[in-house]
Amino acid sequence: MRKAFVIVSTLLLVSFVLQFLFAAVGAFTKPAGDGAYALHSINGMAIIPVLTLLTILLAVLAKAPGRLVGLAVLPLGLVVVQALVAALANGSTDAAGASTPFGLTIAGLHALIGIVAVHVVVSVSQAARKLARPAPTGATHVPVREGEPA
Repeated sequence: MRKAFVIVSTLLLVSFVLQFLFAAVGAFTKPAGDGAYALHSINGMAIIPVLTLLTILLAVLAKAPGRLVGLAVLPLGLVVVQALVAALANGSTDAAGASTPFGLTIAGLHALIGIVAVHVVVSVSQAARKLARPAPTGATHVPVREGEPA
C-alpha cells in the first residue's frame, strides 16, 4: 500500500503541475473562447479530485500518521475553495462584461491558492516516499500511528 501511496501522490503532484500549464494555455489562447480553459477545468474539477481521494484512501490504508492523512485531505478542500474563487472572479464583471478590479483581485487569489495547493501536495508526496522507505537493517520498529506498539 505504501508504494501505491507514493505513486498516486506523485501522480497528484504531476496533475497539479499540469494545472498551471493548462492555465497558461488558456491565458495565451488567441482568440480566447469558452474552451480556452477546458483542460484546466477538466483537470481541476475531475482529475485532481479523483487523485486526491485516492491519495487519502491510500494514506489511510498505508497506515500513515494522522497528520499526513490530514495533509492529504487538504488539497480536496483547496479545490473546492478554488472553484468558489473562480466562480466569484468570473461573476465579478461590470455591465459590459469586462473584468472589475475586484474580480481581478479574486482571480489573483485563485493563482495564490494554487501555489499553496502545490506546496501541500509536494509535502504529501515527500512524506509518502519517506514512509515507504524500508527501515535500516537492525533498526527497531517505529510506530507510524499514534498508539501503535513499538
